[in-house]
Amino acid sequence: MNTLYTKRGEELKSRPEEIPWRVHPRPLLKRSSFEVLNGWWTFSVTEGGPGPVYEGRIRVPFPPESALSGVARHFAEGAALIYEKRVELSDGFFPSYTYRVLLHIDGADQHCRVFVNGSEKGFHSGGYQHYTLDITDALGASPQAFDLRIEVTDDLHDRTEPYGKQRLRPRGMWYTPFSGLWQSVWLEAVPQRYIKHIDITTDMNRAIIDTGDPSLSGDVTVNAPDGELKARLENGMVEIAPEVPRLWSPEDPYLYTFEIKLDDGDEISSYFALREIARGEYGGRMRILFNGKPVFLHALLDQGYWSDGLCTPADPLSYEDDIQLAKDMGFNTLRKHIRVEPDLFYEACDRLGVIVMQDMVNNGRYSFLWDTALPNVGISKRSSVLLHTDKVTGGRFIERMKQTVTQLSSFPSILYWTIFNEGWGQFDAPRVYGILKKLDDTRLIDSASGWFDQGVSDVDSVHIYGHRYRFEESDRPVVLSECGGYSCKIEGSVSDPSKVYGYGAEKSTDELIAAIEELFDLDVIPFISRGLCGSVYTQLSDVENELNGIITYDRQVVKLPADRMLELAEKLKDEISEITC
Repeated sequence: MNTLYTKRGEELKSRPEEIPWRVHPRPLLKRSSFEVLNGWWTFSVTEGGPGPVYEGRIRVPFPPESALSGVARHFAEGAALIYEKRVELSDGFFPSYTYRVLLHIDGADQHCRVFVNGSEKGFHSGGYQHYTLDITDALGASPQAFDLRIEVTDDLHDRTEPYGKQRLRPRGMWYTPFSGLWQSVWLEAVPQRYIKHIDITTDMNRAIIDTGDPSLSGDVTVNAPDGELKARLENGMVEIAPEVPRLWSPEDPYLYTFEIKLDDGDEISSYFALREIARGEYGGRMRILFNGKPVFLHALLDQGYWSDGLCTPADPLSYEDDIQLAKDMGFNTLRKHIRVEPDLFYEACDRLGVIVMQDMVNNGRYSFLWDTALPNVGISKRSSVLLHTDKVTGGRFIERMKQTVTQLSSFPSILYWTIFNEGWGQFDAPRVYGILKKLDDTRLIDSASGWFDQGVSDVDSVHIYGHRYRFEESDRPVVLSECGGYSCKIEGSVSDPSKVYGYGAEKSTDELIAAIEELFDLDVIPFISRGLCGSVYTQLSDVENELNGIITYDRQVVKLPADRMLELAEKLKDEISEITC
């Protein structure tokens, strides 16, 4: 065991006035004129009574339930969390041209109202979606200083909104709820006409960059391996096709950076990668093909929870720590489980070279009997008629799914969408698959991860816990989308030793690595030749009392030896090499 990770949260606490997350939050659409408003805000909470039940301050962007927020408390469902800040901007924020001022709230769980100088200016719902509001007209003649108030409400009793793995009574695989502002709040100065969004679609030969606004035109400069490429944005779109494409992969995560300068002033920087994922027959089996060749997705389940920041790490560099750990252990993929992360997580995966399997966030009801217990003993077939049928909840899920795809689809590391996980909120999977496929036909779609397959999916997706894998051949690529989950308690890194959750109970790290090697030797490697195209080991880090991570919740102790994990990864590569020979 080695202690590899710095406790960035302790560093932040030791410098309390430091502004956290002081980097541009949107790496795919960067401008030079921006101001991050993270740090200490005045904070109060009302629960419907005559006055506040809490008054103090809070550190943004950490949710009030986290230690790093300075509050460390969950308030009553439906309470109004009130954030207030006097914003004072330097002269350097304001460009020389006529500008608009945009307020960005990158994550607020779940409903927020925005007030500028005492007047309400906007409302947004959706705990995982970005929100942008033009506040220029509210600033008046003195834009350098203004009062900002954001009110956030959350109610976990309302299951129509996606809520993920939050529970009012956390235990096992359900975790402490989070609320309020949990991603960066920031300002941006833009010209009167500006690029609001870019959608980047690529394959192995070209990139198509679409601003969605046919009135925009300008010059495009791309930094390529053999020098600059010049192109022209016309009707809001441009196609880039390098003569000798350099493909993105975990072994060579090459990113083409580019700049767009509109004819009427706006300038942004961004990047793309050339790569392609598909499914097709290879050697008599349906395979996942990455850049035209069979690939094995050697993945870790990644839930994105942190002991001090809960759903938000102390620093974006913490993402790089986790991603690099996965690579150092031989993994090439992370399954981002029931979470939508800040953009900086996906940028780090793009840059460091890790494939992302991205889950949608569940809403609706959960039943331990029907969704977990019975499927784990083999009762895993249910008709769509018996699954969730509430139209309001289903409609909200589809709405948020569309927003998630719009928000994330330009990140090249994301190559796989998961719609429903283990039946949680699942309804009419074939119809939802069709909706998602129309939104994005460049990636694989897993309609039902684990069980309750309705026959329409790009993969055959299976979860195995607590027993040996009974592999069944399929006319689709097979993915063992969750497996393992072996718990191993590390003394000094467990909040409550009496409440340990996981599968099995390995008494030492030696037993843990032996169990993992046996899992791969018996349940993974023998089936690659028969069509198994990926496995997702549960999981990257411990989460609260779920102790089945390869690293502890506080990121202080790595439980597995890198050399033996790399040997295991080489066995997987050898199996794929046998297929391609």
